Amino acid sequence: MTGLLVVTAVPAEAEAIQAGLADPAVAVVPVGVGPAVAGAATARLLALAEGAGRPYRGVVSAGVAGGFPGRVPVGGTVLGTRAVAADLGAESPDGFIPLDDLGMPAELLGGGTSVAVDPALLAALRAALPDATVGPVLTVSTVTGTAASTEALSRRHPDAVAEAMEGYGVAVAAIHAGVPFAELRTVSNPIGPRDRSAWRMREALVALTAAATALR
Repeated sequence: MTGLLVVTAVPAEAEAIQAGLADPAVAVVPVGVGPAVAGAATARLLALAEGAGRPYRGVVSAGVAGGFPGRVPVGGTVLGTRAVAADLGAESPDGFIPLDDLGMPAELLGGGTSVAVDPALLAALRAALPDATVGPVLTVSTVTGTAASTEALSRRHPDAVAEAMEGYGVAVAAIHAGVPFAELRTVSNPIGPRDRSAWRMREALVALTAAATALR
């Protein structure tokens, strides 16, 4: 068994993590943006490692994220407790209906639209990053960019701390491979009306480098 596999969306995130790694056994791979490509690429990486007789001992979805105002500050570090497919479901006159509530057979839902992270992996990350904010991280295919959509998400997920685009896809790949999963994010911007001038990408990448020392 080899070390951790850390997957990011883009090379800049992977480079930030590699700059802070203390464990050379950790593999860091940028796999693309969005839950579909991240899930497919992660599944391939896990299958190749298993086929070579060197399975990873865990996989971490890592990178930058939007943070819910009042729950985590810009530049802060987040450890996910669950990866939630926040926009996987159906619209209705009464509001959004999660896929879990649509009456589909359980075997078609994989891990459901909310996948818990591995408790042991989360505990190790919490011990190394005691100042991190801990809570569910939402996975979306469309980044939230209006006050109305932010309010709707906050109402449906009152304990969520951040929003990103890959965690749920990586989590499902990990479930199917039988590999422990965790999610680590640093916050580049508050969730809400889209305002690129308010983004602090550099600060989030610096925080990601600092947090990478926990990956071992």
